[in-house]
Amino acid sequence: MTISIIIPVLNEENYISNLLDYLLEVLNPEFTKEIIVVDGGSSDATLEILNNYPKIKIYNSQKGRAIQMNAASKNATSEILYFLHSDTFPPKNFDEEIINQIKKGNLSGCFKMKFDNNHIVLKVSQWFTQFNHKSCRGGDQSLFVERNLFKKLNGFNEKLTIYEDNELIHRLYKNSNFTVIQKPVTTSSRKYLKNGVWRLQFHFMMIHIKFLLGLNQENLTSYYQKNIQ
Repeated sequence: MTISIIIPVLNEENYISNLLDYLLEVLNPEFTKEIIVVDGGSSDATLEILNNYPKIKIYNSQKGRAIQMNAASKNATSEILYFLHSDTFPPKNFDEEIINQIKKGNLSGCFKMKFDNNHIVLKVSQWFTQFNHKSCRGGDQSLFVERNLFKKLNGFNEKLTIYEDNELIHRLYKNSNFTVIQKPVTTSSRKYLKNGVWRLQFHFMMIHIKFLLGLNQENLTSYYQKNIQ
């Protein structure tokens, strides 16, 4: 039983090398079989940087994280898919932790999360990620799922341009024993610092509420594009 790490990227020249260097240092080759980076049409130096990593599998795809991650999953060769953002760092022994959960019958899950910033709003937000409830989930916590289950659920919804992680997670809660590993991934607060922590937290909360109320993707996307940089 092995893991394929899947990382969607778009113009991540400032972040991707840090993550890849870290993963190559801490992964256990007994558990992690491959790292797949799928690019959605970067116009910066992302692809040039990726070419410096011969051990990494690189694919090109149409833009859109859901589309990119689905495309990469079709080329993955492991029994477990682990979806990771380019600015999120999993804990040491992450792959062994994932394997252990799959062996227990928990075919999907994530890690709890912490930010790389100690702002009080972010500390409160990350505190909730320890709880195993779908309202506490988000893509920055990373996501692992057994490959056959992922196929059964038809993967990510490619019609979604935002909130694609949460939409799949909601389906996983209905169709599997979703678990939260009580070790944190560390994720970047760059978007909060750019938009303002209080302001961005409010807008993320509004998008979450809109999603739970069943508002369509056009409404969510319009709200995101209007309020979040």
